[in-house]
Amino acid sequence: MSFNEIMDTIEEAFCVYGKKEFEMPDRIHLDYKNKTLLYMPCFLNDIFGTKILTVFPENREKHKPVIDGLMLLNDFETGEPVAIIDGKCLTALRTGAVGGVGIRHTTPNEVKTVGLIGAGVQGFYQLLYACKARSIEKITIFDVFKDKLTSFVEKLHKELPNVEIKIAETVEDLLKESEVVITTTTANNPVLPEEIELLRGKHFIGIGSYKPNMREYPKALFSILNKVYIDTDFAKEETGDLIFPLNNQLLSEEQIETFDHFLRYEKNKEEMVKNTTFFKSVGMALFDIAVAHLIYKKAKSSNIGQKIIL
Repeated sequence: MSFNEIMDTIEEAFCVYGKKEFEMPDRIHLDYKNKTLLYMPCFLNDIFGTKILTVFPENREKHKPVIDGLMLLNDFETGEPVAIIDGKCLTALRTGAVGGVGIRHTTPNEVKTVGLIGAGVQGFYQLLYACKARSIEKITIFDVFKDKLTSFVEKLHKELPNVEIKIAETVEDLLKESEVVITTTTANNPVLPEEIELLRGKHFIGIGSYKPNMREYPKALFSILNKVYIDTDFAKEETGDLIFPLNNQLLSEEQIETFDHFLRYEKNKEEMVKNTTFFKSVGMALFDIAVAHLIYKKAKSSNIGQKIIL
């Protein structure tokens, strides 16, 4: 599959979300001793399934993936399991695609530079999709764990040999170098500075914050935004990057727009992207089902994968 094909699938999923052609409960989110279990079921009109993920931050020290799990896909008519898919790979692919779709529609066509804060697996895929969504010529990367940046950049160079890649010493340096800024951290406090002029005119893609206590974005950003675009309505209850500015009157409910509504009804996109923009994603099971179904159909038609008897 191509990255553009997966982004197209995510755009279709946004339309399904807007038309309410699905059944999806709030995801079950269980935290215990800094360990997180996510349980994400969803029905579409022709397929259904459940993604079960674990998020164990301590795995960094164990040199194991922070995110792991499985996606179980079921036949719509019989309920039989038809596919088991690696949950961490699916999550990386679909979340990268969500960020890529955000870049497709909330940035000018001519942007050439992108900055990444948070050099993990998700940051890696966000950059791959960014380079498919726009003709990116330069990438700037910042991470507080500087020891892992060398291997991250080497891996990225193999995938993007024609793109200039540099490491920023500070977040401020990254902002000066980048038109598009992607954040993929698990920070509880903003990773960007309270400096309006460094933030103005940039295009922000927020991926990392998925809990009420997590924040990646500073108060200063909300003073220069006309709107915030979110992937799901429940993002307003899940991420500190919306809860905090709403509770502190830095952002109003009227300024928040779901991305499906933006895709279908926004008539002034060319003017809108000339301003500072912010697309915030927390993800949802609908994205997982859509991309998992695509993977399943492709694998089945190409006779790829391992057939197992349960």
